[in-house]
Amino acid sequence: MSEEDAQVSTDRPGGAATGLAAGDLAVDHALALLSSSMRFLLDVTPDNADEIREPFLAGEVDEPEFSYRELDADPDVLDAMLNFIAFDAVADPALGSLLRAKARDVRLQIEMLRARGTADFKNLSLELYGSVTPALREVAEHLLSDVPPEAPRADSVDAEEFRKLALAEFDYYREQDGDIAMNAEVRDDVVGVLVAGDTLMISQSAHIARERANALLQHEVGTHLVTQVNGAHQPIKLLGAGLARYDETQEGLAVLAEIACGGLTRSRLRQLAARVLTVDAMLAGASFREAFNALTAAEFTPASAYTTVMRVYRGGGFTKDAIYLRGLVDLLAHVREDGNLGHLWLGKFALQDLPLVRDLAERGILAPARLTPRYVTEPFMAERLTAAADADLASLVMTLES
Repeated sequence: MSEEDAQVSTDRPGGAATGLAAGDLAVDHALALLSSSMRFLLDVTPDNADEIREPFLAGEVDEPEFSYRELDADPDVLDAMLNFIAFDAVADPALGSLLRAKARDVRLQIEMLRARGTADFKNLSLELYGSVTPALREVAEHLLSDVPPEAPRADSVDAEEFRKLALAEFDYYREQDGDIAMNAEVRDDVVGVLVAGDTLMISQSAHIARERANALLQHEVGTHLVTQVNGAHQPIKLLGAGLARYDETQEGLAVLAEIACGGLTRSRLRQLAARVLTVDAMLAGASFREAFNALTAAEFTPASAYTTVMRVYRGGGFTKDAIYLRGLVDLLAHVREDGNLGHLWLGKFALQDLPLVRDLAERGILAPARLTPRYVTEPFMAERLTAAADADLASLVMTLES
């Protein structure tokens, strides 16, 4: 047997050998390391968004000028590293298809880092995340017209309290498996709450409605961190870093988690719709102020409208925020037609790649998930998801509240 044909057999949960050639796994590992080394979302998020908020809301600034942190890695070096990886040498057809698709995404991200603040950024974002289809725009418009706004809730959780809630959530998962990495940080250079790798990052200025805190934990920890842990412990390491176009399914699955725990509110559903319509407005040429005015006219608070528009206009035009509602629509259709979510917790990948992932799992290449999301234990999870899948989106929250 040649070195290239040698099979890798490792002890892991489930006791199965990987069944993949060492060379194939080396390509996967190299791409996963490169992908994980990039701070993509941090690097395309303004580091002065909070400073500009008040002058903008006061009318002193019409079109915000955002600044960005210095890139941690040189895009030219990242590009050269990507070019060194021998994707054509991958023998397993399923894995080869997944790796080549991911390489395309990584290359687009590298180009977007080069293009921050230019018109090219928007065009690259369109290529990576797609646009807003007429069907998706219609769903978003329907939601904003048919889902009434909620009165703001005074009781909120600040950044430090949310971090403590997250640490308690980590303890729950460590009872399932003590050998996992989950971290939480309060930072002054992020907006809102996001996950990067194995770390939950919380903006120092974050204030989260108390009634939304558990849903946000199930979104960020129960979905993004759980799938990161499960994927990172697979022989195919890109399941932890994220396969091609994984974001849309991840965000759809994370919103399903909010539904499963009974925490999806009218305000949240309206927010997802507003993101789609703001992406659509940006692509149609609306100015930052025009997009902001459209949201305040739709009864969003000025602070909420600013954050939504900032997320979409950052970098030069970021279309990613349309994927939350698009992913939710696709996942609800999956629940309606298939009903099985189990394989989606194995790691981070797109719904369109589910057949390939199932194939790898059935061939014994993938290990069972180390963690099961907490929301799976919710007594009414199945009923909530079934009701959501069968409901018109505009009546979704009312269905859950009944």
